[in-house]
Amino acid sequence: MGNKSDDDIKQDMWTAMADSPYVMVGLEGDGQHSEPMMAQLDPDAHGEFWFYTKKDNRIAPGGKAMAQFVSKGHRLYACIAGTLVEETDPAVIDRYWNKQVEAWFDGGRNDPALKMMRFELGTAEIWEADTSLSGKFKMLTGQTIKPQEAGSHAEVAL
Repeated sequence: MGNKSDDDIKQDMWTAMADSPYVMVGLEGDGQHSEPMMAQLDPDAHGEFWFYTKKDNRIAPGGKAMAQFVSKGHRLYACIAGTLVEETDPAVIDRYWNKQVEAWFDGGRNDPALKMMRFELGTAEIWEADTSLSGKFKMLTGQTIKPQEAGSHAEVAL
């Protein structure tokens, strides 16, 4: 579908996530629902992102995980597979600390419940909706949209 390269679609995903870094994250096979988390993104680290959480959070044990992302305006969707591991480097934990994160921890940066998880990215499936005028017209008028008109889609390694 679509004419974009896989690299272009990956870059579009990173751009959309930078604009709204909220994802639904869950561990694979644990039978629990995913939950919303704010990803801490690093423009130079496209193979991983981070989450601040608490030691008793459902994702705290780590392991194989999935994250789902929907961009603002619902123009890009992604399902990202990877592995959650504890981040133990204090420099990384400090790098992304801010007032928005601090609001979740009574003890601030030194809260004993604080745990940072690193999401080591594996693969993703990414969809971009067609934003062309003809695609919008067909949706509004109920006309059949051909697969090649629906937008771009890629299964990529991250």
